Amino acid sequence: MLKQCQEIINTFKKLGDETIAAHSARFFKTGKGEYGEGDLFLGIRVPVIRKQIKIFSPLGLKEISVLLQSPYHEIRLFAALMLVDKYNKATDKEKSAVCQFYLKNLKYINNWDIVDSSAHYIVGDYLLDKNRSRLYKLAKSKNLWQRRVAIMVTFQFIRHNQFKDTLQISELLLRDKEDLIHKATGWMLREIGNRDIQVEEKFLKTHYHVMPRTMLRYAIEKFPEKKRKAYLNGKI
Repeated sequence: MLKQCQEIINTFKKLGDETIAAHSARFFKTGKGEYGEGDLFLGIRVPVIRKQIKIFSPLGLKEISVLLQSPYHEIRLFAALMLVDKYNKATDKEKSAVCQFYLKNLKYINNWDIVDSSAHYIVGDYLLDKNRSRLYKLAKSKNLWQRRVAIMVTFQFIRHNQFKDTLQISELLLRDKEDLIHKATGWMLREIGNRDIQVEEKFLKTHYHVMPRTMLRYAIEKFPEKKRKAYLNGKI
């Protein structure tokens, strides 16, 4: 193992807290049959993990690759955050390499916080002016986290008032069986509404009857109470 990786792993193990680890294991649903089954936790809060970025930056892709493969959730999250940091400091050519590395290592981007902390910052930013067909393949993946990556990447597009891909991918995910997809999709629809309520409502009026309840609740969370109840009661 690369020397710096071992140093980081040793540091993280020292920072761990068993009580926090036990809570995290429950929070991230690591029980049998749950979405995080088998994930291991050291027990380190996110602000502490973020502090390590400043201490250990920069890291090369070889080092990040090793850390991404860790069985410990916090170390994989650290690796993803380090990759975001690397992307933000990169030249255009280097950004391409970071994005391709991220997409090739999606099997390690395997929980909702790791996805949400990295996907739109790296892939979303890189694809702002590029072909986005890969996202539609991810949205149809059998892998829960790849589908979440697909919709979360579009957060960056939304921030640039580009809504088309979010709406189209949301349509692909309307009948998804996973609650974590319902939440992410509803969240992105709400973000569209924050910028253009007419665009969001046009989508909702077409699809709200078949949307999972959680997806709809997230999408209309900031609506006035009367309108929110009308959507929930199917009276729009």
